[in-house]
Amino acid sequence: MKRRSWLLGVLAISLAGCATVGPPQSVTDILAREPELSTLDKLVKDAGLTSTLNGPGPFTIFAPTNAAFSKVPAKTMDELAKDPKRLQDVLTYHVLPAKAMAKDVKPGSAKTMQGGNVSLGSTAGYVNVEGALVTKADLTAANGVVHVIDSVLLPPSR
Repeated sequence: MKRRSWLLGVLAISLAGCATVGPPQSVTDILAREPELSTLDKLVKDAGLTSTLNGPGPFTIFAPTNAAFSKVPAKTMDELAKDPKRLQDVLTYHVLPAKAMAKDVKPGSAKTMQGGNVSLGSTAGYVNVEGALVTKADLTAANGVVHVIDSVLLPPSR
């Protein structure tokens, strides 16, 4: 009995060192994990941006909720579904090529991956981008951060 207890103890200690840790989460893993971001997750895949956003980054994604997408006119959503380039433009307008935690956001302008500029603000601890309110901040990933917002940002026409 002593030998068996000793063997089980050695086995437990040996296995404790073998615990595996999953790969660090990317910003796309966060989109896939959060139920309220399922529309954005699907659109990122449809636009072919998954591999880009799985890259080293860093990225800051201002992620519209499903409710935010439901406020976009159906005609606009249909047009985006038929025009992958425009869909990419809209989605990359929500991405900064830098990691910006909520506490670091200062009022001003920031350049997006799309190439346009968005206005950022911070008032009384609340962050906003182009008037969209950050409702959940600092969902941190290995390659950046996701901030959930209450509106879809549409870039100005070029």
